[in-house]
Amino acid sequence: MPKTGNLRRALLLSAVLPWLALTAPAPHAQTATPPDPAQPAMLVADQVFIAPDRTLVAEGNVEAFQGNIRLRAKKITFDQSTGTLQIEGPIRIDQNGDITILANAAELDQDLRNGLLSGARMVFQQQLQLASLQMTRVGGRYTQLYKTAVTSCHVCEDGRPPLWQIRAERVTHDQQERQLYFEGAQLRVLDVPVFYFPAIRLPDPSLERASGFLVPSVRSTSNLGTGIKVPYFFTLGPHKDLTLAPYISSSTRTLDLRYRQAFRRGRIELNGAFTRDDLYPDQDRGYFFGEGAFQLPRGYRFTFDVKAVSDDAYLEDYGLPDLDRLRSRAELTRARRDSLFRTSLTHYKTLRDSERQSDIPSGIAEAFYQKRYFPALTGGEMRLTLQGHGHHRSSSLEATTTDSNGRDLARLTADLSWTRTWTLGYGVLAEAELGAAADAFRTYDDAFFTEDVTRLTPRGAMTFRLPMTRREAGGATQYLEPILQLGWRDEGGGTVVSEESRFVEFDQGNLLSLSRFPSNDAREDGFTLVYGANWARYAPDGWQAYATIGQVLRSDGDTRFTKSSGLGGTSSDLLLAGQVKFGDGLAISSRGLLNGSLNFSKAEVRGEWRTDRSSLSGTYLWLGTDPDEDRTEESSEIWVDGRYDINPTWSASARLRYDISDARATRAGLGVAYQNECVTVDLSVNRRYTSTTSVEPTTDFGFTISLSGFSVKSGNKQYRRSCSKT
Repeated sequence: MPKTGNLRRALLLSAVLPWLALTAPAPHAQTATPPDPAQPAMLVADQVFIAPDRTLVAEGNVEAFQGNIRLRAKKITFDQSTGTLQIEGPIRIDQNGDITILANAAELDQDLRNGLLSGARMVFQQQLQLASLQMTRVGGRYTQLYKTAVTSCHVCEDGRPPLWQIRAERVTHDQQERQLYFEGAQLRVLDVPVFYFPAIRLPDPSLERASGFLVPSVRSTSNLGTGIKVPYFFTLGPHKDLTLAPYISSSTRTLDLRYRQAFRRGRIELNGAFTRDDLYPDQDRGYFFGEGAFQLPRGYRFTFDVKAVSDDAYLEDYGLPDLDRLRSRAELTRARRDSLFRTSLTHYKTLRDSERQSDIPSGIAEAFYQKRYFPALTGGEMRLTLQGHGHHRSSSLEATTTDSNGRDLARLTADLSWTRTWTLGYGVLAEAELGAAADAFRTYDDAFFTEDVTRLTPRGAMTFRLPMTRREAGGATQYLEPILQLGWRDEGGGTVVSEESRFVEFDQGNLLSLSRFPSNDAREDGFTLVYGANWARYAPDGWQAYATIGQVLRSDGDTRFTKSSGLGGTSSDLLLAGQVKFGDGLAISSRGLLNGSLNFSKAEVRGEWRTDRSSLSGTYLWLGTDPDEDRTEESSEIWVDGRYDINPTWSASARLRYDISDARATRAGLGVAYQNECVTVDLSVNRRYTSTTSVEPTTDFGFTISLSGFSVKSGNKQYRRSCSKT
């Protein structure tokens, strides 16, 4: 009996440990370490007996378990004298769904590091499969497959070839490095040879990061012709990498690059390109974008964003983000429960034909600090705010009343405010606000405005709300909240230039603000009366609606408000805003300013519709004329972006930007994509119709094809094709 127990124990371990060595990655690899061999193993079979030659045999529905490894076979024979383990199939070994091995028969040696499997298949993550006539285990690290077919496509049993496959004389899987080495390989599409590779290396699907070629793409434009981009990815350690992507066409030679690095408390990403092309002969072209974020000691956070380009047309020519101004910014912030600190340096580079770089504030420095207090004597909340702002223009020309030229400006602001809320009778909510702000201005290179100006602006307001709720018989709930506010400001001191508050938006967010200018260089003056109401309805079936209406009345008009802001004169335009949502499928929101003549000075409508197979979003915008905002004609545009899944494999997309005022499209695009379990194909065409002095109208064609299976969790079962002949 002791010998039988030893044999049984040896069989249990031998039936499982070979597959731990065969399927699990090395302990220092990036994925989980293999199960502990000391874990209890279990063997289940119809019969377990000792043969006359002292071999232990288990046959009939044999299953062996240890950890997340499961082995199933028809028969297992263990010869203690030779230390060999023979397994008769069909054999199936599963390791936690990541790797599956199928074979007809197998034999392993005594040290469990070498073995032979016939008629074997290795499947990674239920997608990439390697089918071979013979599989050999060598040195406990390498698995060699001979006469191998590799594919991630669904293989039908009727003999039809998969969409693509790689045929190789030999494939070696390095378990430690998690790489696949192909020798004498052919890429076949529908069993037709397309490419031949004497040798090629690809990562196995369990490897998250590996140096090698990425998916190439083909791009054709009317300016640059047809070209191909072939990116190569370099792993520079566990926390950084570099991607180089040569882009070559008949008109350009471009090298794109991307560098990424993660630190213990932050990250950076740098993108750029160097170009020589026929559009700007004998000139070096390119761009550089960089960004990063770092968590510093004592709760501080540092972020930066850098953008630079060689010329105004480069981004458009090479299909990069469509920007008309480049903003570079470095910012240091710290946010706590009762305080906020923020300081930043910003630089702007204009790409607009209508602007001169020397006349825009290209350098901006800002600092902001706010502290909250909760005084026990008065109750409520008190806030102390300190702010500094300065901007610089590179021009040295003095400003005039009509042209800013080289005007530079610095501003310091100190603000103290106190607010408190009470609940009055009949559910009325009352809120009081008192405060004062002190500003100091200094202007440079200005022939009109006073060089130094100081001012003190006290303020106060009382706001009353009456929130009400009503329950309908059908279960829906309605909310109604009338609002009334009486406010006052007295902007003392001399006249200053308002360069930070040139454009004003009147919406729900600043309806109850005592000053609706976006910055503190300008503040409203005099008495104001605001009235309005909020309404909402929630239905049990998911139907929801929101609406806001409001208007501002003031004792004196303010000429600093532009015509289309809706705030000019002693009475503002009527603010109308609302949204309707029908469950998770359809949502429509709108906002507009209705003037006294019952005409809209601004109007915007946004909509979004989604189903399981389609999505559609659109925006309509109408703006009236406003010389102060450099808009001498009415502007009316519509944006539409949609996608439709024709079937589980085919999808189509379209996008359009149309200028209704000029009755012409400014941008349009179409896209078609095909995706199944083993391949993804994207085809797109985009057209830009507008032109400037530096950019011509262009048409851009894009084509990308990628084979799934050689990346982490690639593919998706929902795209698996059917083997039906129909």
